[in-house]
Amino acid sequence: MNERRRMTGFVTSNKMMKTVVVEITRTYRHPLYQKVVHSSKRVKAHDELECNIGDQVRIVESRPISKEKHWVVEEIIKRETRTADAGVGELSNDTN
Repeated sequence: MNERRRMTGFVTSNKMMKTVVVEITRTYRHPLYQKVVHSSKRVKAHDELECNIGDQVRIVESRPISKEKHWVVEEIIKRETRTADAGVGELSNDTN
């Protein structure tokens, strides 16, 4: 395997063509105060695998593809199964 950085995260947006936004969360202990710190970072990644919102993906570092995009989706670890109509029907029944 090569020396490229690999990270896992969740897809938060797929509205662009062949580009997804992946949120990478990291949990670590602060070196001085020993408090648990949660940090997250959002990166744009090139997508040829047709990812959906909520999918857990592994991204790999690549050459710069555009101004903000230098990651590529390597594989989809876990697919998110959601229906688009689930939340809409519940919302309209509550207002009646």
